[in-house]
Amino acid sequence: MDPAISGHAAALWVGLNLLLLLVLSGLVVRLRQKHKIALGDGGIPELARAIRTFGNATEYVPTGMAAIAVLAVVQAPAAAVHIIGLALFAGRMIHAVGLFNTGGASVPRALGIVLTWLGYLFAAVVLLLYAIA
Repeated sequence: MDPAISGHAAALWVGLNLLLLLVLSGLVVRLRQKHKIALGDGGIPELARAIRTFGNATEYVPTGMAAIAVLAVVQAPAAAVHIIGLALFAGRMIHAVGLFNTGGASVPRALGIVLTWLGYLFAAVVLLLYAIA
């Protein structure tokens, strides 16, 4: 397999996830400026949700990006990288929309975490297969 193929796939998904983190961070900054809150959430529910949405993404995305990068290093099939990348990105995006809009339990939040966990699980299986092969 051409290592560039899985590397390009990894670059796509890592790049998209970085953009997602920038957008979520930008939402926090915008709301901080709007409400003139430098630290914490100031008791403003919209800002609290934005902070938590960004925080949740920063808890899951870096690990997923690391898995995607290692998949590229071991030259995993580009299809595997794309499936994992899509699951992570879509999961985090859907989860972010659900959390930002409601703050409570919601279908988008549940779907987002399930997709994220499926991406993690598939990545773990593929990486372990490469480790023992």
